[in-house]
Amino acid sequence: MKNKYVFVLVMLLSILVVSFGFTNIYVSHNQPAEDEDFVVVTSFYPMYIATMNVIGDTEGVTLKNLSEPQTGCLHDFQLTPADMKVLSTADVFVINGGGIESFMEEIAEQYPDLVVIEACEGIELLCEEDAHGHVHEDSHSEEDHEDIHGTEEHDHENEDAHDEDVHNHDVNAHAWMSVELYRKQVETIASGLAKAAPQMRESFLANAGDYDRKLEALQVEQEKLLTLTKGEEVILFHCAYDYVAEDLGLETAFCMDLDEERQVSAGEVAEVLEVIEHHGVKYIFAEELYGTDMCEMVQKEVDVEVIYLNPLNRGEYEADSYIEGMRNNLKLIKEVFQ
Repeated sequence: MKNKYVFVLVMLLSILVVSFGFTNIYVSHNQPAEDEDFVVVTSFYPMYIATMNVIGDTEGVTLKNLSEPQTGCLHDFQLTPADMKVLSTADVFVINGGGIESFMEEIAEQYPDLVVIEACEGIELLCEEDAHGHVHEDSHSEEDHEDIHGTEEHDHENEDAHDEDVHNHDVNAHAWMSVELYRKQVETIASGLAKAAPQMRESFLANAGDYDRKLEALQVEQEKLLTLTKGEEVILFHCAYDYVAEDLGLETAFCMDLDEERQVSAGEVAEVLEVIEHHGVKYIFAEELYGTDMCEMVQKEVDVEVIYLNPLNRGEYEADSYIEGMRNNLKLIKEVFQ
């Protein structure tokens, strides 16, 4: 009988030890360790490259990209369970903003506490037109601004009409295609990461400063082209190039987005030809991936130069890929305009 009680006691102790062990294993796998990395997830390629440069060699940080590097813009991107799993590990999610990440409402519902850094925050974005030119968020000059707001005879009907005109256009969120605005995006990302991980603040801001000096040199290179490009009219077959045109002082005579789903009609080709003839346009900016067929049709009818530019929305995961890509764009433009 005594042996029976001893056996029962031993079994109970064994069960208690095993239970305690499993509890410790569960806790260790479901609570973050003290030395676990600070995880940063970016939405797509240009945000990844910007954030990569801000993080640099900072220890204790893991950087992930939500989409593949060859995805391009995220206009039609659909989140998968694997994407949501990646986001579940994130401390910070870096996005471009301006509506490119159309899935943000779903993410906000799933991860309401996720810190989101919107790189376009504080940037005055251009507005897309369905065909000719572009509209700014504020299209008035300083002189116009004084005339309108500096007197009591403010024309509220004109203001309302202007506001309605602006909001009837979609925002053009390809701000990274402006070197000046991309610098602001990098600054916003660095500030956001420094706030989210204050223990790494000095490293993030120092890395961002190093990268900005490279971007500043690139902007100086770009500004030298103004003597060749300023005031010229161009046709754009990708709305991202509206920012390149803006930086170079070019006037947009016509803009049409071309992608794998866009079927160009004979009427649209005729419209492009009419704009070229009416405005005397000599240059077209296009993306080679989607614009070649359209450009070849146009060039069969009129004498116009086509410059195939990189929209910098896909590429290799290399820190200087943005600078190299934009520098090559500027080289192609200079060769044609000089």
